[in-house]
Amino acid sequence: MAHILRNDQVIVLAGKNKGATGRVLRVIADKNRVLVEGVAIIKKHVKPNPQANIKGGIAEQEAPIHISNVALMDSNGKATRVGIRTVDGKRERFAKSTGETIAVPKRK
Repeated sequence: MAHILRNDQVIVLAGKNKGATGRVLRVIADKNRVLVEGVAIIKKHVKPNPQANIKGGIAEQEAPIHISNVALMDSNGKATRVGIRTVDGKRERFAKSTGETIAVPKRK
């Protein structure tokens, strides 16, 4: 089980977006990066493609952030490290700051 999963609420710890919060849209495990909703917005030039019904222009989208630069938010809205413990033979994530269990986020 990973420390940060899709749909987790995270806070950015470093970089130009330090202090920003958002939901994890995607985890890119092989590159150790995450896409966070509304954070690290970049502008991308897009060519028009009438077959795929895509208009040309300048589109804004999220850029990947290194996973070490984000931390999970606990119930108090503060950054916390994530630990993994075994309870009744099942692994669960817990907040190291408060010790409370962190539920696995629901898929949307």
